[in-house]
Amino acid sequence: MNYLSRTVWILSWVSLFTDTASEMLYPIMPIYLKTIGFSIVLIGVLEGFAEATAGLSKGYFGKLSDLSGKRVPFVRFGYALSAISKPMMAVFTFPIWIFLSRTIDRFGKGIRTGARDAMLSEEATPQTKGKVFGFHRSMDTLGAVMGPSVALLYLYFYPEDYITLFLLAFIPGILAVGATFFLKDKRKVQSPSRVSTPFFSFLGYWSESPRAYKKLVAGLLVFTLFNSSDVFLLLQAKQSGLDDSAVIGVYIFYNLVYALFAFPVGILADKLGLKWVFILGLGLFASVYYGMTVTSGFYGFLALFFLYGIYGSATEGISKAWISNITEKKNLATAIGTFTGLQSICSLFASSLTGLIWFQFGADIAFLTTATMTVLVLIYFLFVPKP
Repeated sequence: MNYLSRTVWILSWVSLFTDTASEMLYPIMPIYLKTIGFSIVLIGVLEGFAEATAGLSKGYFGKLSDLSGKRVPFVRFGYALSAISKPMMAVFTFPIWIFLSRTIDRFGKGIRTGARDAMLSEEATPQTKGKVFGFHRSMDTLGAVMGPSVALLYLYFYPEDYITLFLLAFIPGILAVGATFFLKDKRKVQSPSRVSTPFFSFLGYWSESPRAYKKLVAGLLVFTLFNSSDVFLLLQAKQSGLDDSAVIGVYIFYNLVYALFAFPVGILADKLGLKWVFILGLGLFASVYYGMTVTSGFYGFLALFFLYGIYGSATEGISKAWISNITEKKNLATAIGTFTGLQSICSLFASSLTGLIWFQFGADIAFLTTATMTVLVLIYFLFVPKP
């Protein structure tokens, strides 16, 4: 396991701590916001604005990282902002303060994503990209298992004590920031001359990017347009008769499967090829969405969320590994930041589109539409050259 370098391990632990902090609050965030007076519409506006902030900033700070030749400052500052935002939401309950704290959290994600993924790529060879990104995703998602589990356990003993939970989430956040001080930039950086970098300048990378990058990212973005929030899957499970504990249970189970399979699937991708494992993931995704229209009962949903966990392990880290294999090192953070930025914007439209179809035609049509479009994207990827 020589390919898991010191830097890969540190970044993986940082992600685990951060995701633990974030996912401690995920199950209770909508409930908490409603208790302090937020309507469903205002919650939607809050999440949309926060995700848009993260999406647009990923590309900008990715390019800034490439231009400066530095990675660690962006990683450290990004994780620090996310850590600080957790207790902020417990201090005041004014809507403008909640908007500010949530935006700071997502802004931190935007600052760190491109630089962090570039660091992971620089620690790997083309033959080990799947393993490295898979291992990182595995550790990251393990935090998504630990976080909700801690929250459920705490709220079992202290029902509705949301404020304390926000303060407790600060602890793993600080551990994450502390771990970043063990990171070092790989190369010595010449002091660059000051260059004006407009906020949307990263979009210019699209025109100068390799043809293979355009083909890959175009397919990924079309898929994202129909890949709505996991909330819709959980809502379907709830409407099919599962109680709240069972719904949260299958969500934790999904993250556990994702965490357990991300690393071995990454190893498989390095052997079989990133492209074929990614296509397999798309097939599983389509199967899950088709299955949502006919499944009922706890064990049926457990089986679907098992497949959904494997889908996650076969796509998210793999897609970034694929991008890094067709991008020049000097543009790594820009390439990944541009993709993840555009992906975040597409995700907003995806959830809005799915919600609209669900409202107008029902849940089954919404899931069938997503599954059918995924099959078409899968066919497209059969003709995309392998990295």
